[in-house]
Amino acid sequence: MIDATNSSPSYLLINMSTKLLLYVLLLSVLSACSQTIEYEEEYEDVTVNQMLAPKTQETDATQILNNLLKEYDKKLRPDIGIKPTVIDVDIYVNSIGPVSSINMEYQIDIIFAQTWTDSRLRYNSTMKILTLNSNMVGLIWVPDTIFRNSKNADAHWITTPNQLLRIWNDGKILYTLRLTINAECQLQLHNFPMDEHSCPLIFSSYGYPRDEMIYKWRKNSVEAADQKSWRLYQFDFMGLRNTSDIVRTSAGDYVVMTVYFDLSRRMGYFTIQTYIPCILTVVLSWVSFWIKKDATPARTALEEHVGEGITTVLTMTTLSTVARTSLPRVSYVTAMDLFVTVCFLFVFAALMEYATLNYYSYSARKPTCTKTRRANYSVLDVAPSPTVITLNNAMYWQEFEEACLYECLDGKDCQSFFCCYEECKGGAWRRGRVHIDILELDAYSRVFFPTSFLLFNVVYWVGYLYL
Repeated sequence: MIDATNSSPSYLLINMSTKLLLYVLLLSVLSACSQTIEYEEEYEDVTVNQMLAPKTQETDATQILNNLLKEYDKKLRPDIGIKPTVIDVDIYVNSIGPVSSINMEYQIDIIFAQTWTDSRLRYNSTMKILTLNSNMVGLIWVPDTIFRNSKNADAHWITTPNQLLRIWNDGKILYTLRLTINAECQLQLHNFPMDEHSCPLIFSSYGYPRDEMIYKWRKNSVEAADQKSWRLYQFDFMGLRNTSDIVRTSAGDYVVMTVYFDLSRRMGYFTIQTYIPCILTVVLSWVSFWIKKDATPARTALEEHVGEGITTVLTMTTLSTVARTSLPRVSYVTAMDLFVTVCFLFVFAALMEYATLNYYSYSARKPTCTKTRRANYSVLDVAPSPTVITLNNAMYWQEFEEACLYECLDGKDCQSFFCCYEECKGGAWRRGRVHIDILELDAYSRVFFPTSFLLFNVVYWVGYLYL
């Protein structure tokens, strides 16, 4: 019976299903275990392994530092009393700017590196370099470097003090720190806004003279980062150069290191805001030269328009003054001041030309009267007819004007060198004097004003841009 039962098809089917289920479960468990192992291998904590592996090196570094600092006196410089300490200097410029013209200063962000040799920090070990943080800086001697032209300077402390200290087994030390310095830069603004400047960054030792400490530039010791992040809004960076000098003081001779940053001002802003409006205003004032002198209403309207031009020039002058609020109150004349002043004088001269022409045009038509007919009438005389009274002495004034004749100035003394009357182009009084026809002043002005203004611009721009 048992064999028959076990050999039944239903029993065999159940047995096979059970084995298949167990096999599937076993595969699932093995797959999960393999994925866990792979995950652990993929995300293995490398840092922990790196920290745990050189356990002996950590012990050696601690022992090295303890031995080095055991009898170390940080108050004394290396090789004191034997030879001067040589400091090799490197500067990496992160950014320059902004430049403040009114405060005569500029801001610079640098990484300042100093390298020297301290024989007291030599050690024997398989570790050739010890890379340490800022906590070690206060335990050894470091140079007392100062920036002589800095108004204020800040060291970066976020997230930790931005300082690096490396010690080689031969005693060489590298000390770097990041600084943001507001340094003084004496700007000469005679050519403003076409001025160029060399802003210095000067540093030296504060207490050690040349016979105790010497600074030296390393090869390619000054490098600059990409200028895209620099804040030189009104300037272009033209380059840099470094020098080394000796400054003699009552405390001794000091080695002074200087880096010059050459800057050139961009004048696009001032061209749009000042130069172009002034030029257009001057050109606008010349329109009056092409209007007929007898077109009084038109010239009067134009006078008002040119008056607005003067207001525009005054506005430009005000804008120039506002622009100079970003500059120090220098007592000398800048290039922009000269240009604005000359433009104002040209517009003012155009208005004076109109006034002069108007005055002499009226004087040339005004008759001078003979006095022979004046005795025949008097303002208080009774008119011969009611018509004269009704016309309010109109007949008297008409006969008076008819009696007026143009007098020639021949033989009379003229107080000026110019003849203003068409009828008197000749005469003995004109001998040795220049004759200028005032009525043709517009024709002269059409040539003189544009030519002189063009000549001024040529001299101005060539002189300030190329000389």
